[in-house]
Amino acid sequence: MKIISENKKAFFNYEILEKFEAGISLMGQEVKSIKTYGVGLAGSFIVLKNSEFFWIGANVPPFQPGNALSNYDPERSRRLLLKKEEIKYLIGKTRQKGLTIIALKVYTKGGKIKLEFGLARGRKKFDKRDLIKKREAERNIEKALKGDF
Repeated sequence: MKIISENKKAFFNYEILEKFEAGISLMGQEVKSIKTYGVGLAGSFIVLKNSEFFWIGANVPPFQPGNALSNYDPERSRRLLLKKEEIKYLIGKTRQKGLTIIALKVYTKGGKIKLEFGLARGRKKFDKRDLIKKREAERNIEKALKGDF
């Protein structure tokens, strides 16, 4: 499993409750582009349209910019490939107040490109501050235990 791109900011801005894996419906040149150049996950999210989930806001650059299709949109919405049970479960969860679905990472698995996304709840500003303080305290404890003053 080779990680292509990861949304590290998501773990800071959101509390991830559950993680899911989905295939992505891509065009041929997008597959080559993702494997070669990667994909921009910042600001991407998943929405529900007509009982299907779509990945919106991900930036997939053209594989060969000089030879790209004339109507190619790097930020087009891409359909996610999920099982019916997962779709029903996620529909129920997204209707709850305060829950959203965000993209966490893109990776290859068995030659296929997969998207890991999470059911998340947004963190408030004071929660983020507490998280920073907690990490800093843990670092200081580690330094003290190692003897690095």
